[in-house]
Formats: sequence, structure tokens, C-alpha cells
Amino acid sequence: MRRQAGFSLLEILVAMAIMAILGGVMVIKFAGKTQEANLIKIKTDIKALESALIQYSADNFMYPTTEQGLEALETKPTSRPEPKNYARSGYIKLSMDPWGNPYQYAYPGEFGEYDIYSLGADGEEGGEDMAVDIGNWNAEEVLKAFKTGEQ
Repeated sequence: MRRQAGFSLLEILVAMAIMAILGGVMVIKFAGKTQEANLIKIKTDIKALESALIQYSADNFMYPTTEQGLEALETKPTSRPEPKNYARSGYIKLSMDPWGNPYQYAYPGEFGEYDIYSLGADGEEGGEDMAVDIGNWNAEEVLKAFKTGEQ
């Protein structure tokens, strides 16, 4: 009589139990990393937009108006005041925030010379936790608060 090769039910159950334990450990270890990555992306995007605004201002001796918005960094504005020394290829390729919403811009800003911000996960002004508005005036503090669990 020939013996069949294969796994017994017990061996399969043990393997599944080990995979479940490892999966649980991974979920616990990486819980919240997606939210932290979103905050880091916002902070990085805002820094890139600030650099593009500085270059725009250096070339044209003014910032785009609130009405022209951040789109003025990607395509030359046609509304007044029109920039005189606009870079041929623009200043930056605009991206969306981690939740698929456009970044907001105000000039003059409420918190500084200009404000660049994401409306957060809810896409609306105000909010708490991941729905808080995150801008060039508070991105660092929001990220620190999230890392320390004070959000």
C-alpha cells in the first residue's frame, strides 16, 4: 500500500494560526501609519508649493491673487494682474491632497503673507483629528501632535 503525500488538517490549521497571529501583529504595528503618511505628504506638498510661490514672486514681483489661486503656478493667469515674466513651463505641477481635494490658497493670508492649506479628510473648513485644516502655519504642529497621540 502506497502512502499519499500531503498536509494533514492539523498542519494546515497550525499554518493558518501562525498567519493570523502575524497578520494581527502587522495590523497593530502599522495602524496609523497611513494617517501619518498623509500628514507627511501634506507637509511636503505645502513646502513645494511655497517654493514655487517664492520663484513666481521673484520672477513677477508679486504673488498670485486669491482668485488666480495656485493654478497660477501651473498655467499663466489671464486675469489681472497678469505676470510679466512668467516661466515658460510654469512653476509646479499641482497635485491633490491625500483625500483627492485641491489645496487651498489665500493671498493675503490670515496666518501669514499667504496661506496654503488642505481642508483635511472631510474636505470642509474646520474639523478635528484628520478633518482638521492643515496649512503652512500649522502642518508641523499637527504632525507632531499626531505622532505623540495628542490629536
